Amino acid sequence: MLVEPKISDFPEGYRVRFRDLKPYWIVDSLDDLRGPYSGTITLSHNVRWLGDRRDVPVDSDGSRTMAYQALLSEGTDEEQACLLNKKRLLESWSQLRMDERVRSLWESRFPALTMGYK
Repeated sequence: MLVEPKISDFPEGYRVRFRDLKPYWIVDSLDDLRGPYSGTITLSHNVRWLGDRRDVPVDSDGSRTMAYQALLSEGTDEEQACLLNKKRLLESWSQLRMDERVRSLWESRFPALTMGYK
């Protein structure tokens, strides 16, 4: 699902920034996230612009964090479904650093993210 706000969604006088209007993709369900729990994922150019770090080992905390942040911020719902792993996302959520709007969109749709993996 594409979340695409309009400038009319904001109150008059609000300083609208690009990040407020940028459309973000989000999967319909956390159960759609069927990416690998271990191994390597390959990020597309539209997700990770630097060509030297597009093959990402998801077993590495730092590499996975970078990849998951990029997928949540830049990936389509199809890319998210194919590359993100539900269990890994739940385990990693509190360590991810991303725009507050991205975090808010995902947490409002999936409150389980705020509780971590159980």
